[in-house]
Amino acid sequence: MASMLDGCTPWPEAFVDRYWAAGHWSGYTLDNLLRGWALQYGPRTALVHGGTRITYAQLNRRVDRMAAGFRLRGLRPGMRAVVQLPNVPEFVITSFALMRAGVVPVFCPITHPASEVPELVRVTQAVGYVAPAVYGGFDHTALAADIAARWPFLRRVFTFEAPGTSSPYGGMTTDPSNCQYAPLGSIDAAPEPGPAPSSGQVAFFLLSGGATEGPGLVPRTHDDYACQVRATAELVSLTEDDVYLAALPAGSDFALGCPGIIGTLSVGGTVVLADGPDPSACLPLIERERVTVTSLTPAAAELWLDARATDRADAGSLRLVQLCGASLDRATAERMRAAWGDRVQRVFGMPEGLLTLTRPADPDETVLTTQGRPLSPDDEIRIVGADGRDVPAGESGELLARGPHTVRGYYRAPEDNARSFTADGYFRTGYRARRTPDGNLTVTGRLGDPRQEAG
Repeated sequence: MASMLDGCTPWPEAFVDRYWAAGHWSGYTLDNLLRGWALQYGPRTALVHGGTRITYAQLNRRVDRMAAGFRLRGLRPGMRAVVQLPNVPEFVITSFALMRAGVVPVFCPITHPASEVPELVRVTQAVGYVAPAVYGGFDHTALAADIAARWPFLRRVFTFEAPGTSSPYGGMTTDPSNCQYAPLGSIDAAPEPGPAPSSGQVAFFLLSGGATEGPGLVPRTHDDYACQVRATAELVSLTEDDVYLAALPAGSDFALGCPGIIGTLSVGGTVVLADGPDPSACLPLIERERVTVTSLTPAAAELWLDARATDRADAGSLRLVQLCGASLDRATAERMRAAWGDRVQRVFGMPEGLLTLTRPADPDETVLTTQGRPLSPDDEIRIVGADGRDVPAGESGELLARGPHTVRGYYRAPEDNARSFTADGYFRTGYRARRTPDGNLTVTGRLGDPRQEAG
């Protein structure tokens, strides 16, 4: 396994050998997997957004040309680039293009507080920033200019403009800090052989949802993320006939790879990109595109349930609705089961890699009251008390995990790592949980939340 970036914590060699021997890690980078999918599913529709439809062959070709364009603009293997885009095809194209150029994308939701973006750039020493020029009335280009004036490493800004609009910057411009600005659509060059990164290297960074002192950057490697995507796609029986609606932010773990966008592409299915989870937009999309799978947070699920009472859209094509998170109460779960039947799946996951899911054959009570079982047979789960010892079976404690798709540390965050990871590599999730007699996990909330049960 090639060394990860400096500042990352690798898996110990014994675990690397175990995960390879078990077939969890297969040695392919995500961008090279896309090449294979394009060969296999070339004329099939890969991405849909509004009136835009992109085939697998077109997607791979655009990734190739954008990767060459990034290299032409001075981005080199190992460099980092913050990607802050809405749910548009350019998010998928840019992400794979950066990986193909050997550059590490740092996924930042478009709704992420602007005040925290400079620290994200500083910690990663990002040389690139990809974002809309203006989105929701906020000027991302001005934000980038401010960051570039403060730190010398940010020197390439790529502005996304919606189709049919023109960039106020025209072609490439340079500001007083010597930072260059160019429309993302202009990043295009003739494909040429690029670097050959190792599957053990960092593919991208996700932002942690946990309680970290800094930005909480989670380094996901090609090996561990491909393992997660492949296993979740198999668990939900995803096929080329499936249509996945990405209603949650594309750069979030749920929408990206549980199995999400990448999982759908891995089997030749179609990804429909929605601007958000608003049911007034999503329910008609489900009818129009015959969506079969989607993922929702509990809050979004409640909005969909309320809208179903008056919305006339035909959502009969849906075969799987993933409810993501630990905060879904039983009453809402029962409403979802009543509305969607046995198509509901409970999912609990964290960007650090832990992922538990209910199974299609699980009884109602399991789906209503638990978050299911760990994804991988080599996921190791502990539930411990305040003293760090395992609690008796059925009792509540902190949920700890390690496995082939759970990272061993945050990026450049030794103090956070000392708090969040045990000496033997278990990730301290910060969530309370208990294990049911049949092996499922019930996640009851965050540690320290006074609303949660004691003991």
